[in-house]
Amino acid sequence: MELHEYTQYDAVGLAGLVARGEVTAAELTAAAQAATAAVNPRINAVVESWPAEDAPAPGSTPLAGVPFLIKDLAVSMRGKRVELGSRLAAGNVAGQDSFLMRRLRRAGLVTLGRTATPEFAYSTTTEPVLYGATRNPWDLTRTPGGSSGGSAAAVAAGITPLAHATDAAGSIRVPAASTGLFGLKPTRGRVSLGPDADEVFNGLAVHGGLSRTVRDSAALLDLIQGPEAGDPYFAERPHRPYLEEITRDPGRLRVGLVTTPWSGREVEPAVRAATLAAARLLESLGHRVEAASVDLGVDWEEFVLANARLWSANLVRWMDGLAAASGRPVDGSTVEPEMLASYAWGRTVSGPDFVHALEVRNRVARAVGAQFGARDLLLTPTLPEIPVPLGTYGRGAENADGLGWLEHLFHRSPFTAAFNVAGTPAMSVPLGCDPATGLPIGVQFAAGYGREDLLFRLAAQLEKAAPWADRRPAVWAGTPRPA
Repeated sequence: MELHEYTQYDAVGLAGLVARGEVTAAELTAAAQAATAAVNPRINAVVESWPAEDAPAPGSTPLAGVPFLIKDLAVSMRGKRVELGSRLAAGNVAGQDSFLMRRLRRAGLVTLGRTATPEFAYSTTTEPVLYGATRNPWDLTRTPGGSSGGSAAAVAAGITPLAHATDAAGSIRVPAASTGLFGLKPTRGRVSLGPDADEVFNGLAVHGGLSRTVRDSAALLDLIQGPEAGDPYFAERPHRPYLEEITRDPGRLRVGLVTTPWSGREVEPAVRAATLAAARLLESLGHRVEAASVDLGVDWEEFVLANARLWSANLVRWMDGLAAASGRPVDGSTVEPEMLASYAWGRTVSGPDFVHALEVRNRVARAVGAQFGARDLLLTPTLPEIPVPLGTYGRGAENADGLGWLEHLFHRSPFTAAFNVAGTPAMSVPLGCDPATGLPIGVQFAAGYGREDLLFRLAAQLEKAAPWADRRPAVWAGTPRPA
């Protein structure tokens, strides 16, 4: 299979070829490996590749035989390294498959490697010291976002049609918006984080994926959703498969439009214009869009402080555990400056501080959840700006404490984290682009707890009305090489 053929299909399309006997899973694996060789040296998205294991039965699932990549964090594949983007964890090998990995195997996905993440997924850019910066396929001087930036860059460049991602404050939606992909953050409790963790960042983090088409993300979530023994949260099982939901009319939706972030920071004109254009598209499809004012339940400063306490206290436990396991010190030789600052600040978080942060989580969850009584969805920009140049995040990072670093991250992505704290699903849809640079712009839709079905129905309708899958970045595995 030639690369230009391989890259014209999405994951469901490739699995269909395998099911019909038109290609084999081994041929798809070879194509994905060729795609990696063709573009990864330029974008640095895949940090380790490995040979395929046994091929699944053709047609056994909607994704059987499709090449796949996992993020270097939160999912463990027995016998493979999981290093969390950190020198502190370099060489760490998983002793067992995580629950998610077992489901990925049962899904028939052929996992061929792991993708880059910022250290401990603690950033919305992907520039770790361990493996170096990942570059945006649309513009190699810019960030692909984070923390699932490696997965986003790989999918956007055509290495695989679909890749694993996680999201604790926007880490699926931010890179989706930055690289022109579709990315849906599921409801808290939709996908198990076990067995090594019952929750990550106290319920803020979830598993998901990044894709070029809505149906690929729907198929993936169908195959990985559902609780495992011991999970602390449980999202009610969907009434029907998400692959079926995308064929259903969403009806006439009531949509609240929010264009100013809770932080009050300015939104770039191109992003605002793309969001308003999305609102007009919704109206043309029969939906009702009205400006909305959304109460977070707390002020912005308290919201950021609570997140910083939860994030940094968890970070202390992770880093201490890795240091004990590896015999390495927690210092500048193993950890980046902003993570050292967050570690030091996290050690000052008291028990009462931590409990107060959980109380803030509750207030935010109640306030945001209440928004979906009078309306079905919220529409916001995903990001307030187009992807920034590489190196932007690092300027002044050595002078920030742990609270200051999270304030910086939330300044860069002020629209996304509220839905992690609330536990509600949200998606970034690549409906816009910057007229000056051609860079993609994503818009975010959020729904009530457990309503991924509504998001998928709308996403499929938008994909049909304003297709995006044929847009190609500057670095694309399917581009023929010069003779």
